[in-house]
Amino acid sequence: MKFALLASGSKGNCCVIENKDTKVVIDCGTNQKYLKNAFSQIHCEIASLNACLITHTHSDHISALKLFQSLPIYSEEDLGIYSQHMIHEDECFQIKSLKIEIIRLSHDVKCLGYILHDEHEKLVYITDTGYLKEQYYEKIQNADYYIFESNHDLSMLIRSKRPEYVKNRIRSANGHLCNEDCARHLRKCIGDKTKQIVLAHISEEANSRELAKKTLEEALKDLNFHPQIHASRQFEIFQGGQDD
Repeated sequence: MKFALLASGSKGNCCVIENKDTKVVIDCGTNQKYLKNAFSQIHCEIASLNACLITHTHSDHISALKLFQSLPIYSEEDLGIYSQHMIHEDECFQIKSLKIEIIRLSHDVKCLGYILHDEHEKLVYITDTGYLKEQYYEKIQNADYYIFESNHDLSMLIRSKRPEYVKNRIRSANGHLCNEDCARHLRKCIGDKTKQIVLAHISEEANSRELAKKTLEEALKDLNFHPQIHASRQFEIFQGGQDD
């Protein structure tokens, strides 16, 4: 299984995941010009995708939806698109050789996380959540790849110039995961199969890539396995995984 994180953060989100015969995109935020260029750089035609999976309807996750409306679109909210498949939390469905499980996240709108499996590997995609239910630990245990939110450093968020109501929203149970909570969840869930962790949706104002990565490294340092850790930029193409 391979993946390409094309954008991650409050200005846009998009990730392509593929295996030997199936190719899907999770979210389609940011502007069409950037996404067209990003797809060109990874040598992927949008028409070659088998589906588009939507986590939630905030604009930074669906603003370029028109680019993908000819595809089967999977979302729990009605997007007014003919090709839409309505999905719900804790369901499981198949797209060719990819099995996709849905988990409920905690955000200020309905939001989903995705677990993608094939016969060889598993990828977990979780962003935009204030907390993660421990009941999902078993489902996301020992995945090969994690794309996981590490949004903010709490002290940096508090010191930031954002309005208090915004700070309170971000650090609430319906907001975003801080570095420490991200690290706590991952420490309990990763295993000896885990090859790569990509820290995602990192705040440009209330966090840093270096701090997010350091927090996770500290939490994992006494384990006897050490996956590669990458902290994503807002507009960066990061390609991971491996050929089947």
